[in-house]
Amino acid sequence: MEDNDDQVRQSTPQTAAPIETPKRKRRLGDRPDGYRLRSLQPMSKVSPYIMPNRSGASVYFHESIEITEAENYIRKKRNQGLKGFGMMHLLLAAYVRVISQRPAANRFISGQRIYSHDNDLVVCLTIKRDMTLDAEETIVKVHFSPTDTADDVYHKLQKLIDENREANPDSNFDNTAKIFNYIPGLLLKNAVWLLKVLDYFGLMPKSLIEVSPFHGSMFITSMGSLGIPPVFHHLYDFGNIPVFLSFGAKYKQTELKPDGTPVQRKYIDYNIVCDERICDGFYLASSFKLFKTYFRNPHVLDEKPAAVIHDVD
Repeated sequence: MEDNDDQVRQSTPQTAAPIETPKRKRRLGDRPDGYRLRSLQPMSKVSPYIMPNRSGASVYFHESIEITEAENYIRKKRNQGLKGFGMMHLLLAAYVRVISQRPAANRFISGQRIYSHDNDLVVCLTIKRDMTLDAEETIVKVHFSPTDTADDVYHKLQKLIDENREANPDSNFDNTAKIFNYIPGLLLKNAVWLLKVLDYFGLMPKSLIEVSPFHGSMFITSMGSLGIPPVFHHLYDFGNIPVFLSFGAKYKQTELKPDGTPVQRKYIDYNIVCDERICDGFYLASSFKLFKTYFRNPHVLDEKPAAVIHDVD
């Protein structure tokens, strides 16, 4: 991964301005779902032309997390009345907090240009209406803010999940998919081509972007609910999602303490597939490390961040 974006390295909580979420003024070249970044280094601007597709610019990251503190935290949140609070909520809360301190991880590539979602963190995930083999699936899209706490993340996610698990509701995604399903194959191919062209030039209507599961900040999926390890899920060349996070089932592992005494600990594995063009390798590694620290001390997610870092212009 090229070290091609030094401007954002000053983004540390200690040097941040007082917490605020100013709204950027839109300029020519911005998209409905993002702001074009114009002050990047030359290599950052050239790399999307050298690597034009997300599938060819993907990097793969695997990590294991010891979850003693995470499980204690999850029990605490459930005791506080957050029914069903689980690892998904904690992962999302940690991700939101990382973006508040590492905003370049919330960029995306579209039309060979680099954009920022800025203060809008858009997460897509697939849910089953019931946990049965033949239950229907739907995709929900949740909008978070960099200032959201773990409680905010929980309530925003659960509101959407509850709405989509009511009796026979069709989500906006389902209704849009049904419309495309009625188009004959050859015409559908042309329709998708037209959408790609509109998306390339930033002309896709905001209403379509909002129902698209291929546009956003991140797609997250749980393999733990299926009882299997996480997969490395590919990125989609359609749309602009730059990050796909998959996490697996809990498992136990016996380890030795420094004095030689065996101890059994619980872990989860997670995999991240990321578009390397959004920021340099040093910055990306720093974001991964920061993500992991919130599992050692998840209680900091109960409070809003002391400061929010904003991306370059």
